[in-house]
Amino acid sequence: MTDTILITGGAGFIGRYVAQACLERGHKVRVLDSLIEQVHGNRNQSEGLDPDVEVVVGDVRDEAALLRALKGATKVVHLAAEVGVGQSMYAVDRYVSVNDYGTAVLFQQLIDNPVKRVVVASSMSIYGEGLYKDADGRIHEDVVRVPRRSESDPWDPLDDQGRPLIPVPTPEWKKPALASVYALSKYVQERLTLTLCPAYGMEGVALRLWNAYGPGQALSNPYTGVLAIFASRLHNGQPPMIFEDGRQRRDFVHVEDVAQAFVLALEHENAPGGVYNVGSGQDRTVSEVAELLSQAMNRPMAPEIAGKTRIGDIRHCIADIGRIQQELGYKSRKDFAEGLAELAEWVAKQEAKDLVNEARKELEARGLVA
Repeated sequence: MTDTILITGGAGFIGRYVAQACLERGHKVRVLDSLIEQVHGNRNQSEGLDPDVEVVVGDVRDEAALLRALKGATKVVHLAAEVGVGQSMYAVDRYVSVNDYGTAVLFQQLIDNPVKRVVVASSMSIYGEGLYKDADGRIHEDVVRVPRRSESDPWDPLDDQGRPLIPVPTPEWKKPALASVYALSKYVQERLTLTLCPAYGMEGVALRLWNAYGPGQALSNPYTGVLAIFASRLHNGQPPMIFEDGRQRRDFVHVEDVAQAFVLALEHENAPGGVYNVGSGQDRTVSEVAELLSQAMNRPMAPEIAGKTRIGDIRHCIADIGRIQQELGYKSRKDFAEGLAELAEWVAKQEAKDLVNEARKELEARGLVA
């Protein structure tokens, strides 16, 4: 069955891939996007979007723009958001306004103009620290980072006997531990969707996204995904800059797999009411990823290890994707080496401003790097 799908924030990195995947499934697609400079630079509003995608330029907080975008829509993908853990800790009003007030305005309009289903982009950040086990095999889901008092203190969290805890895949049942303004705002987006949809006869689905990467990322945005930041640095002849010791572990998922997850969430009969992790199911250290990308870009360069922590960052969070695999049939298809090669080939043809040092100075000036 053909739907008319509105994608808020649909001209962004993930939105463009979701739009294409929906078109390929035979749906009609409309995009609402404010095209902010930090994300889009001077890019034309239709760049990267199929000509069959209808584009409405406007802010998700603008009721008139939302009503235009919602006209005739039967399903909504809600991607519109400010993205960046570090920046969220000082641009508090901006993040809460766009992410939470923007979601509230969307649902205020959906009350009178309901759709069949709303899929919201949530985030791995809501977990805070991921799930851990100790040396005896006991699970710990309430780990909170303790600031290091000296350089001899370990980076990894410890159990009550002083032994390092071991990160394990984090399932959806883990309680949230909201460590940044960004995490707080994404959790509000998720809960608004799952609370208001059933109250007004709609179906709600939340996808908790891990670190998405691939061609088309905003290379000049120093608060975007870590692989895009590394790529921008390398492209400009600078080493990737890594906070802490570089051994923090993450799951990197290709944007095509993320788009596949959104299509499943839009179409699958099992999806309504569900919360699903979206990752690759494989974890790597941030240092390892930086080195692999430098090799893929043919710019072998050891990363710069800062040895400092950004307030709001977590140590380890690894995706357990069992639920979305079992209930929706999701598969992580893109091989990481292949994905890095694609990214490297695309970056080589781009221009990118390296604004990482400016962003770091901004955080340090506010006492957000320790």
